[in-house]
Amino acid sequence: MGERPRVAGSGRIAAALGVLVALIATELAVASAAARSASQSAPPLQLGSRGSRVATLQRRLIVLGYLPVGAADGTYGQRTWHAVVAFQGWQRLPRDGEADSRTLTELQRATRPRPWVPLPRALELDISRQVLLVVVDGRVSRAIHSSTARPGFVTPRGRFRVFERERLSWSKAFHVWMPYALYFSGGYAIHGFDTVPAYPASHGCVRIPLVEAPYVYAAAPLGTPVLIR
Repeated sequence: MGERPRVAGSGRIAAALGVLVALIATELAVASAAARSASQSAPPLQLGSRGSRVATLQRRLIVLGYLPVGAADGTYGQRTWHAVVAFQGWQRLPRDGEADSRTLTELQRATRPRPWVPLPRALELDISRQVLLVVVDGRVSRAIHSSTARPGFVTPRGRFRVFERERLSWSKAFHVWMPYALYFSGGYAIHGFDTVPAYPASHGCVRIPLVEAPYVYAAAPLGTPVLIR
């Protein structure tokens, strides 16, 4: 008297549920491993690639500031290539412009670059990374692939300010047009250029992709600090 009635077969039911839970967990683990394997075995994304994988890559680059909003068109063109090179440079990965498994993995755990000096507006250039940070309202609005002085030439380091702006500047020394030029020290400028390779290639100026130059130009009025390290 006072004993609770036993439910017939309750032990068998619990055992069956345990087996079912174990099977589901195993299937989920296998599916997850298969997804990781498929991601790692997928060919790298590169110039000319198209499709949903490219669009996913571009959306992530937008979140991190390497591409502007609206650039996720599913086509791996020059702008996406420059964005990938900038990301690789900032993360200190090999700068080849290909989104391989390592680059894609780093993209998922990366955060947006942060300015190293607390200023409301600035252009910050990290020569070792070959990346120009555009700081607006105290945060990095864009991270831009750049190319500085090649061996035998020098890009000055230090703290400067934009003292002259020219939408189309002519270099008398090298006989070349420099669109959207932002002069920060003597004849040294940050400017758009049609060739911005994944290595230092300039005579000392800071080359940035032509497609990004108008944005950088608009974000840097006269007096904008230019920090180069």
